Amino acid sequence: MSLPRLGVVIVTMGTRPSELGALLASIEKQDVPAARVVLIGNATPLTEVDVAANVTKIPLDGNLGCPGGRNVGLEMLRESGEADVVIELDDDGLLITADVFRKVQQLFAADPRLGIIGFRVADEHGRTERRWVPRLRADDPMRRGQVTAFLGGGHAFSMPMLSAIGLWASEFFFGHEESDLAWRALDAGWTILYEPDLVLQHPKTSPARHAGYYRFTARNRVWLARRRLPALLVPVYLGVWILLTMALIRTLTGLKAWWSGFLEGVRKPCGPRQPMKWRTVWRMTRLGRPPIL
Repeated sequence: MSLPRLGVVIVTMGTRPSELGALLASIEKQDVPAARVVLIGNATPLTEVDVAANVTKIPLDGNLGCPGGRNVGLEMLRESGEADVVIELDDDGLLITADVFRKVQQLFAADPRLGIIGFRVADEHGRTERRWVPRLRADDPMRRGQVTAFLGGGHAFSMPMLSAIGLWASEFFFGHEESDLAWRALDAGWTILYEPDLVLQHPKTSPARHAGYYRFTARNRVWLARRRLPALLVPVYLGVWILLTMALIRTLTGLKAWWSGFLEGVRKPCGPRQPMKWRTVWRMTRLGRPPIL
């Protein structure tokens, strides 16, 4: 069985130097080395970051957002031909065991239609929050299996899959780019596996800490629906999320930002429309998450 070569992409804004240093050290401790690690500096020069010989630093003048920054790293790995599988990690994550890369390598080698592996994210106490489990029934974070989504903080991609479906939707900038990519992968017949044995330690934080969270969340949900859903499901999906949002957001400031983003998503171009097939809708429903939730 031929084992795939591994590449790693990390995007940083230079605001977490100690966490980034610990992550890079944990990558160096893996019992299967990465062929290439690409460190992207989103609007940061990376001059103060010490790296190993297999790490390439790419400082960017501007902030391309997480998906845009990751695309720079993916393009480099694709052009160099050094990797068959790419692992993407948040800069404040940490690999707490040395066998993560080896397990990723074995899983992809065993299944040529495996497109994405989602890691289990856990805090420093080993706890996995419900919102970190990529399924609706999130009571058991240790349940392994096929899913319809993955977490952006820690995952692995098949490079042949990316060649077939394309890279991240960089126009999303922040939020729901994972759903866009996952839906494209499923529609093209690839498998998404949630593997809880692959752990990325990550601090317990609120996604609302990011500036523009509510605006980007609303805008990108509309864009996701416009880009990927059959026409009949677009109003259903958006109606469900309007109701959920009105029930969950408790501040007037948050509601104003959300509705501003929603209207922006309706009015502004969202990129090419390529709705998923109805058989993909049924496949996602059988996997436990129809594309209206």
